Amino acid sequence: MRIGVFLSERGGKDALLKLTGDLRAAADDGLTSAWLSHIFGMDALTALAVAAAQVPGIEIGTGVVPTFPRHPAALAQQARTVALAAGPGRLTLGVGLSHRVVIEDMFGYDFDRPVRHLDEYLSVLLPLLDGDPVTFAGETVKAQIGLSVPNEGRVPVLLAALGPRMLRLAAERADGTVLWMTGPVTVRDHIVPTITRAAQDAGRPAPRVVCALPVCVTGDPGAARERAAELFAVYGQLPSYRAMMDREGVDGPADLAIVGDEDAVGARIADLAEAGVTDFAAAEFGNGEDAARTRAFLKTLL
Repeated sequence: MRIGVFLSERGGKDALLKLTGDLRAAADDGLTSAWLSHIFGMDALTALAVAAAQVPGIEIGTGVVPTFPRHPAALAQQARTVALAAGPGRLTLGVGLSHRVVIEDMFGYDFDRPVRHLDEYLSVLLPLLDGDPVTFAGETVKAQIGLSVPNEGRVPVLLAALGPRMLRLAAERADGTVLWMTGPVTVRDHIVPTITRAAQDAGRPAPRVVCALPVCVTGDPGAARERAAELFAVYGQLPSYRAMMDREGVDGPADLAIVGDEDAVGARIADLAEAGVTDFAAAEFGNGEDAARTRAFLKTLL
């Protein structure tokens, strides 16, 4: 199982400079990948292009870019430009549906038939990322376009997939899934069997399963869980994540956070590897000594 990190978005006028420093630190520490979420702050792809152009080697990925606000051709064009800036084989594009409260209430798009939307979206996005022109007319997406960005190779795609239909789509059409707020029991009993079986049935390669969870190596796990409960509270209220927490049998995000001393954290991460996770991305949330201790421990897992 490869070990990476989720980068924290920084504030202030020097946010991009800080992000670049964080990416450089991850690369220097030998971590295999660094992921950036796309919510309401910096545009994840643009930010990663700036940082990766200055920091070589380490894989960069989005976790994840919502599909509805961007036409798939526009997203493919942007992703291929980022891949050009970063260098061949470095960018993995994570995409997802986001949530009804975001897409309908904030952006004003119709969130009906989300799986059909994503299936049709991929019919445009994937050929363009592979360097091929596309002509497609679906119910939710239409395109007749080719791109001339001079890439070497394709840009792989992961889907934010949790439910059975989404996992099958990730197996049949994309390169795997990127998970958030999904525990080891759910990964073992639901995520990995569903996506692996679907890939086998479709004659596709074994899918990548990227699992991200909050991590803090600390001598005060109680305080760390309280902080996790505060920082990640919103995810317990979003239906897709709530369904995974119910399946896992936990009350909320604090119960999914991996906290404790090195032995405790190592055991939890080992459970994910045993469950079939191919890549673990640690969302480090400790401060001060705990932050340094967490990163030092992650380096031992390499």
